Amino acid sequence: MPDLTTEYLGLILTGPIMASSSPLTERVDDMKRLEEAGASAIVLPSLFEEQLELESLDLDRFLSHGEESHAEALSYLPDHGDFALGPTAYLDRIEDAKRALGIPVIASLNGASTGGWTRYARRMEEAGADALELNVYYLPTDPELSGADVEERYVELVREVTGSVKIPVAVKLTTFLSAPVHLARRLGKAGAKGLVLFNRLYQPDFDLEKLDVVPSLELSTPSTLRIRLRWTAIIWGHTKADLAVSGGVHSGSDVLKCMMAGAKVAMVASSVLRHGAGHVRVMLDELTRWMEEHDYSSIRIMQGSMSQRACADPAAFERANYMRVLRSYAIRGR
Repeated sequence: MPDLTTEYLGLILTGPIMASSSPLTERVDDMKRLEEAGASAIVLPSLFEEQLELESLDLDRFLSHGEESHAEALSYLPDHGDFALGPTAYLDRIEDAKRALGIPVIASLNGASTGGWTRYARRMEEAGADALELNVYYLPTDPELSGADVEERYVELVREVTGSVKIPVAVKLTTFLSAPVHLARRLGKAGAKGLVLFNRLYQPDFDLEKLDVVPSLELSTPSTLRIRLRWTAIIWGHTKADLAVSGGVHSGSDVLKCMMAGAKVAMVASSVLRHGAGHVRVMLDELTRWMEEHDYSSIRIMQGSMSQRACADPAAFERANYMRVLRSYAIRGR
């Protein structure tokens, strides 16, 4: 039987499929089902920067209680119901998961500024997290802010967090970057042990009747994977950090593609939300059959085999492929 073990963030994992942050990594019972199905690690849902601010606001409100001239002013504070867990309960979740599971548990922080990040990164480490994923979300709407300024924020955040903890830190990036390879190299030098490609930013929609902006959430499809494969294959070999693919991984074949592009692990969320935790086993079985049929003895020997550096046609990852793809399309009936 092929050897499915892989190494990510310095952690030796039993297989290449990890459970990414999703509602299925909120409860210990669901996490155990994912582990039993073959998930090699769990990424907990993110603790948001707004939750850290909310805790601070609550403390300030308690200390200054009675000073407001208008009691209704307190209603402007965020509602606790907006968040599943507060910071303290999140740390309890880490401890519960570590007690129940035999696979690595990775905590996640979502935000864009240093502030309380370093303090809570240390507390997550103390709670037993095996690693930390920085789910960086920053929308540069300031016209005076350059792409270089945005990159510098990422690098400074990573430098601050990695300098405050001993556990490995991964960074989940967005597709909206002007120079992903350059940033990947800088983040690796700043201390990031892993890069997750990519964060799926849920874009809002317009309600034309209510004239309001409404949230919209759709599960990924296999086509979501393509941009991740492309950039994984391009970035591989240019950074010290391990690469992980997140988004569009729905089958064993998708996992194989991620490995060949250069990823150490493939993360699943939408596929297990759609089919259940047991779908991890289905994917692993498909992956194993393919490896046996094609005489691959281990996952590790295929990692990076289809990257830009290893590919006989590296232009397929670049602009030259643009015209070839357009010309390859045939209009039906013509």
